[in-house]
Amino acid sequence: MQLSTEFIRLPYQFDVGRMAHEVQQLFDVPWMAHPDKTDGNTALPLISCGGGDNDGFRGEMKPTPHLARSPYLQQVIASFDEVFGRSRLMRLEAGCEVREHVDYNYHWHSHVRIHIPVITTPEVIFHCGDAQLHMAAGECWIFDSWRRHRVVNAGPHARVHLVIDTAGSARFWETVDRCAAAMRAGVPIASRLLAYEPDLRPSIVTERYNLQPVLSPAEIESLTYDLIAEFEAVPENDAAVAAVYRRIMLAFCRDWRALWYRFGIHRPGWPHYARLVAETKRALPDIDPPLRARNRMALVKTTFGARVLGVAVSPEVYEDFIAVPSSPGQAGTAPVARAVRAVGRRAPAPVTAEQAVAAEDARRNARCPCGSGLRYKHCHGATGPVS
Repeated sequence: MQLSTEFIRLPYQFDVGRMAHEVQQLFDVPWMAHPDKTDGNTALPLISCGGGDNDGFRGEMKPTPHLARSPYLQQVIASFDEVFGRSRLMRLEAGCEVREHVDYNYHWHSHVRIHIPVITTPEVIFHCGDAQLHMAAGECWIFDSWRRHRVVNAGPHARVHLVIDTAGSARFWETVDRCAAAMRAGVPIASRLLAYEPDLRPSIVTERYNLQPVLSPAEIESLTYDLIAEFEAVPENDAAVAAVYRRIMLAFCRDWRALWYRFGIHRPGWPHYARLVAETKRALPDIDPPLRARNRMALVKTTFGARVLGVAVSPEVYEDFIAVPSSPGQAGTAPVARAVRAVGRRAPAPVTAEQAVAAEDARRNARCPCGSGLRYKHCHGATGPVS
């Protein structure tokens, strides 16, 4: 998420000894390699899609068995009293680094990552934009993931951070604003220590609806207009090419709204949405040099694909999205142990937009179930106004 400054320290302090003890108990299980295969960079999911060992951003988030083994980490996460997305322990081995990058996909447009160092040394340096700092063990920080950032561990030991993703309530962002103002004024931030309570097993609220089956026109337009404003603010970008991108992206928004008014989020519209996405991808020209976003690192075509086109239609979340929770007041809220018991129920394989198009085409070429003998597309499936 884009912030007003590179780093903001939040007014919380945590029991380093207890956190480190629980983390060390988890060294007996395999940690996941980074999706980019960065050397020495591994993670252990604590809240994940379906509560499993995965890197997914889409779908219902649940606590993992690793979090169930860690009572104080549960208390730390719950203490923020927010709705939590993908959260994990992240380990960076001695002498390794997280290469410079920016986080530009859909998840990072609305989420911020809370960093709590658990095991670290002064030689671990976090770089963001033009700033750099060492996050001390037990402190609590957020940073602007839209700026270029990297982490270097020049110390003798592996570094482990607890990282928690959240969109944040108004109360959370009011706290952020107060802390940012205090840092600008050079005023020390008084931190509250969260002590470990051996008998406390808190409930943790996790995301259930972090992606719509079909993004609404309003969200499509908000995401697209933000990106247009970003690349139009970069003087190095070719103005003529920027105008072409703007025209194509605005046309996508308008056609998306027209489809939405016809189909909403429902199955009959999925092939139409998927075709519009594919046509828009093809229409955006590849140019050299490419258009860049404000941080000068993210490419506009790549960012538009990851932040908008890649999530615009997501059939795999449809059934969960329209399902009514059995206990609406408790939706997304569960003690960790109960949530972990549900991890063994394997979710069906995701359906991509392309698979939805293929399935729709196959159905339309089958015989119509009315018994007319005609193919469905020439009978009850004939193209026409949707009633």
